[in-house]
Amino acid sequence: MKSIKTLACTLTLAAAFGAAVASPASAGPREDIIAGFMAQGAGPGNAANGAAMYTKNYGTGKPDTPKCTTCHGATPQQAGQTRTGKAIDPMAVSRAPDRFTDKKKVDKWFLRNCQGVIGRECTPQEKVDWITYLSSQ
Repeated sequence: MKSIKTLACTLTLAAAFGAAVASPASAGPREDIIAGFMAQGAGPGNAANGAAMYTKNYGTGKPDTPKCTTCHGATPQQAGQTRTGKAIDPMAVSRAPDRFTDKKKVDKWFLRNCQGVIGRECTPQEKVDWITYLSSQ
C-alpha cells in the first residue's frame, strides 16, 4: 500500500513539474497576442514575410489604400497619416513600444486595415508575420 501512495505522489509531482515546464510564464502582452494567433493556426513569425506585406501593393482593397505604406509611411520608423489627415505613430516597436500590446486594439486595427488594404481579413499567419517584422524594427 505504501508503494502505491509513493507512486501516486511521484506521478502527481511529475505531472505538476511537466505542466510548469510545458506552460512557461507569459513573456509579455505582445507575446501573448502572438501566442493567441498561433493557437488559431499560425506558425512562428517570419519577418521577411511581414516586410513584404508592409510594402506590397495589393490593389484588392479600397482604391485609396492599395498598400500599408499609403498611410503608415515608407518605413515603419516614420510617422504616417490617415487619408483624412489624422497622424499615425510609427509602426516600428522601437519607435512605439506600446505597439501590439493591447489585444482589443490589435484586433480592431487588423480587421479594419486588412479589409481596407487587402480586401479581406488577414490570416493568423499574416498577423504573426506582421507583428514579428515590426517588432524587429
